[in-house]
Amino acid sequence: MTVWIARRIIQSIFILIAMTAIIFLAVNVIGDPVETLVNPEATQAERQRLIEFYGLDQPLPLQYVAFVKGVLQGDLGTSYVYGESAIKVILSRMPATLELATSTMVLSVLLGVPLGLYSGLRPNALGSRVIMGGSILGFSLPSFWTGLLLIMVFAVYLRWLPATGRGETIEIMGIGWSFLTRDGLSHLALPVATLSIYMSTFVMRLTRAGVEEVVPQEYVQFARAKGLRESRILRVHVLRNIMITLVTVIGLEFATLIAFTVVTETIFAWPGMGKLIIESIEKLDRPVIVAYLMIVVVLFVTVNLLVDILYTLLDPRIRIGGSV
Repeated sequence: MTVWIARRIIQSIFILIAMTAIIFLAVNVIGDPVETLVNPEATQAERQRLIEFYGLDQPLPLQYVAFVKGVLQGDLGTSYVYGESAIKVILSRMPATLELATSTMVLSVLLGVPLGLYSGLRPNALGSRVIMGGSILGFSLPSFWTGLLLIMVFAVYLRWLPATGRGETIEIMGIGWSFLTRDGLSHLALPVATLSIYMSTFVMRLTRAGVEEVVPQEYVQFARAKGLRESRILRVHVLRNIMITLVTVIGLEFATLIAFTVVTETIFAWPGMGKLIIESIEKLDRPVIVAYLMIVVVLFVTVNLLVDILYTLLDPRIRIGGSV
């Protein structure tokens, strides 16, 4: 297993190297940040000093070499807008995004898995038909429309919940968390509900499909013929065999939530990475854009590695390193 993990880590390093080149080139062909940074009334000498300060006067290959050196040292440049380390700017917004994504995924699993099990085990029941009909609606609604609708109902008309912001936070080890306060939870409710409507229906339909595939299998029928309790059959034979698919998809969807909650964070003015990247693109803050994309790449590579490791823990039939 150690050899296999080492091989996967080496593959991940090569992926990261390739992505540094792709991200750097893609970002550097977008616009001219000097036009955003320089005052329109600035002199040519002032413009030139700014260009030299950020190294934009260097040839692109030299800029890339400097970028790679910075990556190896944990330095992805200085934000043009904030005037501090781009990584520091991103990390300052990451707790808010992690809180939003984690809350969404926990709620989606708690709702989606039990409902998917019920509808898969009793596909012809009235409750199952209602659940599946509702899942089609939840699966089809765009998140921006859902978010605006929830704001209109619960924030504007009923005035039960706040529409924007993160609310009061409590610091733990220097990091502020809003789910630990009542005000923070009220601010968290609407964005989490917006993301969970889609995510929970996705998890539910995935669980149902897995149950419908596993239940007719011979080993499940044999377990019932032996007189095993339904709870044990469900736990040992059904859940265990659909768990690999669930872990794969839920892991990747969790990474997607962290990386791409841009629309929801913008609608609710949630101070996370998604809102930050929109602002950085508008202002052509290249170091922040590059730092964000690099963090996203590292996130997906790490999640894929963890999912592969979980495979072997959930299903011993999977052999590591190709051994049989």
